[in-house]
Amino acid sequence: MQVLQVRSGVFDPEDLSVLGKIYDEVVATLPASMRTPVNRTEIAKLVLGRIAAGEAELVLLRRLMVAIASVA
Repeated sequence: MQVLQVRSGVFDPEDLSVLGKIYDEVVATLPASMRTPVNRTEIAKLVLGRIAAGEAELVLLRRLMVAIASVA
């Protein structure tokens, strides 16, 4: 995965693809009962909020969400 370029909230198609995959992976780790619209929205906010911090932060976010889902 390449480092995402942040430019005024406008993303390249490749960046959107990466973000979409991360979002999908995180949502898929949740038990079905936790895949609510509210939780999906919060996950999207977390993913978008970590973009400025870079790729490493997105990897950590993914690991955190998998860990949380595994104990839920």
